[in-house]
Amino acid sequence: MTQNDNTSRPLKGCVAVVTGASRGAGRGIAVELGAAGATVYVTGRSTREQPANTYGQLLALSDMTKLPGSIDDTVDEVTRMGGRGMAVPCDHTREEEVKALFARVERDADRLDLLVNNAWGGHETFNGVFEAPFWEHPLANWDSMFDRGVRNHLVASRCAAPLMVRRKCGLIATTTFWDRGHYLRGNLFYDLAKASMTRLAFSMAQELKPHGVASVAVSPGWMRTEFVLAGHKTDEAHWQERPALARTESPRYLGRAVAALAGDAEVLRKSGEALRVADLAREYGFTDIDGRQPEAFEM
Repeated sequence: MTQNDNTSRPLKGCVAVVTGASRGAGRGIAVELGAAGATVYVTGRSTREQPANTYGQLLALSDMTKLPGSIDDTVDEVTRMGGRGMAVPCDHTREEEVKALFARVERDADRLDLLVNNAWGGHETFNGVFEAPFWEHPLANWDSMFDRGVRNHLVASRCAAPLMVRRKCGLIATTTFWDRGHYLRGNLFYDLAKASMTRLAFSMAQELKPHGVASVAVSPGWMRTEFVLAGHKTDEAHWQERPALARTESPRYLGRAVAALAGDAEVLRKSGEALRVADLAREYGFTDIDGRQPEAFEM
């Protein structure tokens, strides 16, 4: 490998799994890992032939008739950016499917360097109301955010950890939202779920660190996901025409943060921490796709 290859493809040889990567944060992460040269197993329920069927309420609220994105679309983009994408349909609420995913990774690559925990069912019960007293939020939010959110991360981590412990290296990055420990005002269910994800990353770090494996929580700001753009009646090419979106960042800003962490030989020093994308951008020197370094989003 030439010096230029090392610079442009710092994750060449890295094997990664990104869960929930059909769209949004997961897609942004997978694409940036591909741009860094990684082999990326892209997982989720949405394929081109069969989108996930649990987002009807959110689609209606967004005036959308079709669920955007699929694992196949993400893989195409990963490959176009210079990585190697592998689409693996997986319902992360089904333990047997998750076990089969990691068995495939072990069979194909005999290693796993990075797991990105991103599969999240919290939007499946979103009714258009974010800020309300906890007694007015539907209890269904518990099921979507915990049983199809926090649990997803734990199940994937349980399957990934032995592959990393065996080689005494690796990184588990859990996407979350963290605002310096402040309460995420207006949505107790969301606050509790995100705090649980952050604590999960911390707790796993305590048991993984003696084996040379790192675990961190990574917190983006307000991302311009497909649903956010649709809710504001715009797209990625025209979002700057919407003043309300001035504080947003692209999902690939988060992706660049994860890629930087995966390429950091000293990442074990950060194990157990909750890391904000904006802070990592300044530490590692990356920008968002428009060249900016958006400030950390704070409530």
